[in-house]
Amino acid sequence: MIDIKKLTGKDIGKWVSYRPDACADELPQIGRIKSWNDRFIFVVFDCDGNWDRWQDYTAMAVYPEDLWWFDWKKRKSWSGKP
Repeated sequence: MIDIKKLTGKDIGKWVSYRPDACADELPQIGRIKSWNDRFIFVVFDCDGNWDRWQDYTAMAVYPEDLWWFDWKKRKSWSGKP
């Protein structure tokens, strides 16, 4: 879970994984933080593989308890492609 109260401007663009409890059997979605407010973190999940311009895409509002920090460089068994 990501603590929304601890987010700073340095967290914009960081990778996160999203998997709500209802989807526990599925692979998580991987995205990047675009912004947040006091209730939601807004994450860009799909930008047609154009991750160099991820800021230009619409973000989805996600509850912080459904997000986890994701280190793309240290992935082990991820079969998706950001």
